[in-house]
Amino acid sequence: MNIIELASQRLQELSRTGVQVPAPHSDGCHAGGRMGTVPHVQVPDGTAPDLSNEKIQNQEFVGSNGRLQMDSVSHTIRSRPSGRHSETVTLNLDLLEEAGVLASTKVRSTIAEEFRHIKRPLLDNVRKGRSSHNGRPALIMVTSALPGEGKTFFALNLAVSMAIEIDTSVLLVDGDVVRCNLMRSLGLQARKGLLDVLTNPSLDVADVMLKTNIPRLSLLPAGTSNTRSTEILASEAMSNFLDELANRYRDRVVIFDSTPLLLTSEAKVLAAKMGQVLVVVEESRTSYSDLQKAFAAVESCPTVMSVLNKDRSTTSNYASYYV
Repeated sequence: MNIIELASQRLQELSRTGVQVPAPHSDGCHAGGRMGTVPHVQVPDGTAPDLSNEKIQNQEFVGSNGRLQMDSVSHTIRSRPSGRHSETVTLNLDLLEEAGVLASTKVRSTIAEEFRHIKRPLLDNVRKGRSSHNGRPALIMVTSALPGEGKTFFALNLAVSMAIEIDTSVLLVDGDVVRCNLMRSLGLQARKGLLDVLTNPSLDVADVMLKTNIPRLSLLPAGTSNTRSTEILASEAMSNFLDELANRYRDRVVIFDSTPLLLTSEAKVLAAKMGQVLVVVEESRTSYSDLQKAFAAVESCPTVMSVLNKDRSTTSNYASYYV
């Protein structure tokens, strides 16, 4: 029995159970070709057709109280209420550039070129890891030993630089759940985010994600402050959430601006769940002893790199070289 006959048989079964089946669309499946758009099926309130054994991808079933979406990889159904969409925020790029928060997005600057060099090995690791299904290479944490070394500046500009890639989208996460430095640096008010998604089962990441006026760049705030933030980040819910972030879209890279490694426990917990860690080191400020402690704190991550910031021996006031 071919796929057309299977689909026809299934629609007849649904009709007998009282499910209203609309007429097929003209762009549906056809023999010998790739799967097209599957018609929507209206289901009674509170019920849904049992599709646990169906191997159909990219199919949605819409009811009056929400949308049930089938995951094309695991073939599991997860509830997604209809009408959910991410908020869009407009970043004042001119003001951010004037304040030194963001490298110029209009001209080919020295700083922008530095970030082109910094992002390349990170993206190479992402692509190699995906092709071999090895770990979570698309999850990148940017951190430092101590505060004030430039990690938030690096996380933001690295994200913007990656977002201009032809085939890459970026989710920049404010993983500094203690101070929320990223949101403040961008002039955005505190709002629900990462910690809220992890503690409130009714929230989906789409409810708190922020689209921006920078193409292919979205933001995820840290969320509501919680005294048990370390335990939340160490939880199984966080691991599942990270797997979803890393695997939902193949072109997505997720960058976390985390807390400093030597001040809080959150950064060490987060590093253990990352695929790559970038440690920002400020020249003539971070001691060798602190560096040793910082790198020891992220040794559980499979790939750890470092970047030297504010090297006075070069013309740039920011990144000088990449190790």
